[in-house]
Amino acid sequence: MENVQIKDLIEKFQLELVSGGEGIERTISTSDISRPGLEMAGYFAYYPSERLQLLGKTELSFVSGLDARIRRERLRRLCTDKTPGIVVSRGWEIPPELEEATEEMNVPLLRSQLTTTRLSSRLTNYLESKLAPTTAIHGVLVDIYGIGILITGSSGVGKSETALELVKRGHRLVADDSVEIRQEDETTLIGSSPDLIQHLLEIRGVGIINVMTLFGAGAIRNFKKIALTIHLETWDPNKAYDRLGLDEETMKIIDCNLPRVTIPVRPGRNLAVIIEVAAMNFRLKRMGVNAAQQFSDKLNKVLEPDTPDYDDF
Repeated sequence: MENVQIKDLIEKFQLELVSGGEGIERTISTSDISRPGLEMAGYFAYYPSERLQLLGKTELSFVSGLDARIRRERLRRLCTDKTPGIVVSRGWEIPPELEEATEEMNVPLLRSQLTTTRLSSRLTNYLESKLAPTTAIHGVLVDIYGIGILITGSSGVGKSETALELVKRGHRLVADDSVEIRQEDETTLIGSSPDLIQHLLEIRGVGIINVMTLFGAGAIRNFKKIALTIHLETWDPNKAYDRLGLDEETMKIIDCNLPRVTIPVRPGRNLAVIIEVAAMNFRLKRMGVNAAQQFSDKLNKVLEPDTPDYDDF
């Protein structure tokens, strides 16, 4: 999980810093945003002070009609040691009591020209992306026919060489060796490459190559949603591998279970072509066409004895 500070929001959304400048390094710990309407009415029993506070026309118009003493007291209660910041939308005029309270408590007070709804949506999307759970996996991520495929396997099994062949065949490399994965929601994993090794591919005997320099900008992607994992392992003659494709394996990454295909590796097998076919077959399954299941159903019909027609008796 990345660390998001108020100064990052200022740079990203071009926000105006009105007061509380000493607190711009305050950290935001949640993507949830609070609009303190009940708090303006005096109900602070469940005030989510750890959230970014967003004030729009409704909150500001209500608080402007309060008695000066009550307004000052409630605006001061918005500013706590946990409050990362307060944002005012639409460029509305800010009550002087709020400026005083934020300056005193070093709570950054920001102002945006965006509408409240649009600002809330953009802030939420940005924070959810930055604060999403993350992990790193040893492997290669390739975009094949628009499908993000994570190739895993032990060191030296041929992951990078396979990725190079796939790039030569017109597919796009996302990451090699280390894949940074971010969970954006319950079912979505986004993979990318660490900045240090972005666009680079390590081929044993050749060294490190820059895929974008050799094959052009169309051969790389900065990030891609992961839909399928393919595990490469050295061929084991004593192991029974799935020959029909009916067995459905999964691989758990963070909180998501992704479909997984295990491909045994031995001399003479064209892994790039096999992975291409696995990607196309995965796409067909998502469209409702399962060749293995259709074959199994036909085979069962052939093997089943004819059922007697009891209407003839």
